[in-house]
Amino acid sequence: MEQVLLNLGLSALFAVLGFALLYLSYRAIDMLTPGDMSHRIFEDGNVAVAILGAAFVVGLALIIASAIA
Repeated sequence: MEQVLLNLGLSALFAVLGFALLYLSYRAIDMLTPGDMSHRIFEDGNVAVAILGAAFVVGLALIIASAIA
């Protein structure tokens, strides 16, 4: 039972760490690109920026997942 709780705690820790890294990286790429990505996606409806953001998030999520595993 103790091992199960330890594994659950470690899984939660790695999930929070992965989410934090993903969020910080998204904000960094948002600062490096001209303009505000969120404004361009949601206010202007720019599909190209949404695809760029989605591709970045998916690619980075794969890298973080393989690094944690």
